[in-house]
Amino acid sequence: MKQFFQFFSVILWVAAALAFVAEWNSPGTGMGRIGYSIIAVILVNGVFTFWQDYRAERALAALQKLLPPRVRATRDGTVVELPAEQLVVGDIVLLEQGDNIPADCRLIEAFAVRVSNATVTGESAAQARDTHPSMKEDLLRSGNILLAGTSVLSGQSKAVVFATGPLTEFGKIAQLAQAGGEVVSPLRKELTRVSRLIAVLAVMIGLIFLAIGIAAGLPFWQDFIFSIGIIVAMVPEGLLTTLTVALALAATRMAKRNVLIRHLASVETLGSATVICTDKTGTLTENRMRVRELFLGGEKVATTALEYDPQLVQSNLDFFVGAGLCHDLKETENSRNKGLLGDPMEVALVEMARKALPAILASRRLDEIPFDSDRMRLSVVHAMPTGPVLFCKGAPESVLPLCGSIIDRGRIRPLAPEVMHTIVRAQETMAQKGLRVLAFASRRLPAAYTHDGLEQSLVFDGLVGLEDPPRTEVPEAVRKCRQAGVKIIMVTGDHPQTATAIAREIGLVESDDPVIVTGDHLRRLSPSQLQLVLDAPEIIFARVGADQKLRIVETLKNKRHVVAVTGDGVNDAPALKAAHIGIAMGIAGTDVAKAAADMVLLDDNFASIVHAVEEGRAVFENIRKFLAYVLVHNVAELVPYLAFALFPIPLPLTPLQALAVDMGTDSLTALGLGVERPNPRIMQLPPRPRTTRLMNLGLALRS
Repeated sequence: MKQFFQFFSVILWVAAALAFVAEWNSPGTGMGRIGYSIIAVILVNGVFTFWQDYRAERALAALQKLLPPRVRATRDGTVVELPAEQLVVGDIVLLEQGDNIPADCRLIEAFAVRVSNATVTGESAAQARDTHPSMKEDLLRSGNILLAGTSVLSGQSKAVVFATGPLTEFGKIAQLAQAGGEVVSPLRKELTRVSRLIAVLAVMIGLIFLAIGIAAGLPFWQDFIFSIGIIVAMVPEGLLTTLTVALALAATRMAKRNVLIRHLASVETLGSATVICTDKTGTLTENRMRVRELFLGGEKVATTALEYDPQLVQSNLDFFVGAGLCHDLKETENSRNKGLLGDPMEVALVEMARKALPAILASRRLDEIPFDSDRMRLSVVHAMPTGPVLFCKGAPESVLPLCGSIIDRGRIRPLAPEVMHTIVRAQETMAQKGLRVLAFASRRLPAAYTHDGLEQSLVFDGLVGLEDPPRTEVPEAVRKCRQAGVKIIMVTGDHPQTATAIAREIGLVESDDPVIVTGDHLRRLSPSQLQLVLDAPEIIFARVGADQKLRIVETLKNKRHVVAVTGDGVNDAPALKAAHIGIAMGIAGTDVAKAAADMVLLDDNFASIVHAVEEGRAVFENIRKFLAYVLVHNVAELVPYLAFALFPIPLPLTPLQALAVDMGTDSLTALGLGVERPNPRIMQLPPRPRTTRLMNLGLALRS
């Protein structure tokens, strides 16, 4: 129903009502047909717009889809399977690898538990969880908490429920998304302004002709109906339909560039964007961990060497076998990760090992010391042809102290202090590039070994640096945005060092000292301080929560920016809804994010946004062109009426004929202007100022 009562539609309803009044007073004048024709215009436009926007937002339904439908819990000492909505505070739930978490819980038993909190916090890396007390003030970062809406990557656990439904962190984010009012796009504001201006002009011209008729001695009712005809003729009835079709055609062109428009006005809004707040994981990056660097035998090794240097692989056989066997992954037919389910970092390591060793030695796992957040490492014992071998991987600061020797070109030699210093320096260099660094070690065991003494006298095998690599198209897209005067601000839940490294790689940061604001720092900033921070030319927000991302967007709007926001997780939904235009990811995005967004990137690629900005800028220019065209015709339609009023001649153009011209010819020819290609230089110009009007004085006078 809202589609039929936009401001311009209301003007058309009034015009139709005036036509029916005129027909009632003077039957047979054709004014009734004008009224019906105008109503038909309103209905056609409303149905067409509704058809484009018919997928209304369903944030609550999307939230329910993301949460698991059933969950295992213990009640009265027995394990029962319950619908997730029947969980209550105090229930003890049983969770294992692959499970979605149904409520906020605290761990009471945990065996090698790692979780993915990406949907709620935006962090791409797996997080270790255990039963130890946590001193973190922020519940999202607590080491013993499982959050509703996230998933278990590995391990088994028991946890006690302490919050359900809207009281969970997940639920609070949902409430933030629902609490925000609808943001009116700049185009809608301009159309409302133009509609009011046209209405005022039409009524004024009608009153002027009414006065002329009275002065000329015409009977009042004849003069009144004549004036109504002029008002109806002056309202460009075809404008709204032309605009809707032009936006729909632009949306179709954008769909070919992998941008799905959910609300038509968003087409133009993105063209007027001055700031894009972008997520990192999955938008600027591929959202897939990959091995970037290796450190083997005391020197850096390129990953490309694995394909053409079999001698390198044979000299470091234990490193690659360890990467292929030391993990908690499960094989599955339904996983998107080539049949591997679990921590994306472990998936990348196994893929690297299989690439280096197409046929990893078949072996049986004999023993295991699981990963936990205190030890920061995982050790497994496998039965190899030469006997049992222990493979260990973990944080370098956890693994290196256990090593007494190093493998170098196939030979084992003592781990001298200078070699240790070289390893530590290599680790620090990788970390400065934003890579996640893991150390690998191994040890050949006697046939009769004891579990307690496994992790000692290890041989250091090497370091591996992993990253979520940037998309290849992104650096060029960032350069185009900079050239077009659109500021890009990275807002991510990831570590500041990782975020800065990616920003440098894609050209988002070029100076030596960009402004980096963490969530903890942002929490302490006053509104005026945040406004000053946002003036920095290069700025990165890291470790931020959903409410903080929303605060950044609101502050930018208060600074009179037109804000576009990208996101894929539940935590992004409030900011997506609050922004002038929310952009969700089509592949990695949650249903909640898509429901809150105005447009969806079908390929999750930031470069697609740049194409959409270009298209949006062209749309505004095209709208101005066909607006001028339509107004010129409406002014021209006044001339026959003026001639009729001033000279003793018959009325050359009836109101019905004027309406036929508006709908039958103006609309079709105006569409030709509405689909013009963007100017090749349009992305070399800054965004248009907010004060730029769709119909300014120059355009009105020219019309």
